Amino acid sequence: MKIEEKHAGNGILVGKSQLPLEEKHQANDKPEANGKAKVSPKQEADEKGDTPRKSLNLYSWQEIQRHNQETDQWLVINRKVYDVTSWADRHPGGRRVLNHYAGEDATDVFRAMHLELDIARLYLKPLLIGELAPGEPSQERNKNAQLVEDFQELRRTVEAMNMFSANLGFFSLHLIQILILEALAWLMLWHFGNGWPITICISFLLTISQAQSSFLQHDTGHLSIFKKSKWNHLMHRFVMCHLKGLSVKWWNHRHFQHHTKPNIYPKDPDIDVGPLFLVGDLQPIKYGKKKIKYIDYEKQHLYFYMVGLPLLMPVYFNLQSMQVMYLGRYWRDIVWVSSFYIRYFITFGPFYGIFGTVLLIYLVKFLESPWIACVTQMSHIPMKMSREENRDWLSTQVLATCNVEQSFFNDWFTGHLNFQIEHHLFPTMPRHNYQKVAPLVRSLCAKHGLQYVNKPILKAFGDIVRSLKKSAALWMDAYYET
Repeated sequence: MKIEEKHAGNGILVGKSQLPLEEKHQANDKPEANGKAKVSPKQEADEKGDTPRKSLNLYSWQEIQRHNQETDQWLVINRKVYDVTSWADRHPGGRRVLNHYAGEDATDVFRAMHLELDIARLYLKPLLIGELAPGEPSQERNKNAQLVEDFQELRRTVEAMNMFSANLGFFSLHLIQILILEALAWLMLWHFGNGWPITICISFLLTISQAQSSFLQHDTGHLSIFKKSKWNHLMHRFVMCHLKGLSVKWWNHRHFQHHTKPNIYPKDPDIDVGPLFLVGDLQPIKYGKKKIKYIDYEKQHLYFYMVGLPLLMPVYFNLQSMQVMYLGRYWRDIVWVSSFYIRYFITFGPFYGIFGTVLLIYLVKFLESPWIACVTQMSHIPMKMSREENRDWLSTQVLATCNVEQSFFNDWFTGHLNFQIEHHLFPTMPRHNYQKVAPLVRSLCAKHGLQYVNKPILKAFGDIVRSLKKSAALWMDAYYET
């Protein structure tokens, strides 16, 4: 096979075959919209490298790592090199997720975040520009190759154990629980009237329904219920938009960034809570050295109770969701979210009127907010936060995540997010299987010296405030430093 020497733009020599690769594939090629795109055995074998194929451009890690800008994004998946720059804006998970991995090996994150890999590969095929040179390792040299291989072996093991198959009965009961609580609230109003005791009672019923809806939408958003992505997407719109009144697009673009780079500045939007709060070690020191004092951060662990807990859902998330829908012109989300408010006005309007129904909606969000805030923050805020260190998938997730002890109540109260480590390693895994794979994950962490943190639920809640207090102390030291 004849190989030509060609100078890349930066002067690095790369090998290039004389024949162009798959010229008939254009950048705008798409698989069938219904998710039934076929992949031939030959194509499948080519993807796995089992049959001879046309020679590809050969690249070193040194070259690949230069393409890590928003206007120049290369990824490596299973030793293949893809230029995703022109396609990033059409990525269903949002363009920022791709940019977060530009210039890096994305093999494990690609496998973790996608349910139907054959369809995802069809999107990748026209973006293929080459592969790693034979002498290059499969991942960057700073990563522990044995750890990466051990995690991939764990992935194969849990797949063989059928841990990615959902129990539809489990999720059906979860949805029935939500619908029964909503129906019970209406029946109580219809039978007993809208007095204050009844209003308080139905507010708590609706709060439980909304919190459990948050957990169910999380399941569907991660494609962990149905085998086909399209059914998960449809169910996600129903639960997130119709039952909760929030945008799917907003959640996807925000949450997937968090999953791919948890607790990494500035890639994880969940830790970008300034200027109201300063979290971790880096942000408070940065603010302190620059003498930034928008608020008295010394007391942030105290006003977290008055601002962070009650206002996360009704104000911060709600306004962000509306902003994303409006600016992005996401009409499907707008229609679905409108159905949430229409349903509430039809159901509760006859008892409270329009203004009273709006108050009821936001009272429920206000009551739900501390529940969701504690569950979502307990596993990340107290953990390591850093700038990009380009770690392997296992280390990235375990260092930024902790678990809460298992019990029937903890599983129900947290929507199984007490198994946050397992969830972050295997986002598409149905949550009822986390407990089964946890011993395997713990064993792998022990083998490679990674701390697998598992704590009581009350300690986990308390660690949120203790972490905020620690960050406040760092800010004070830097701010008052002469």
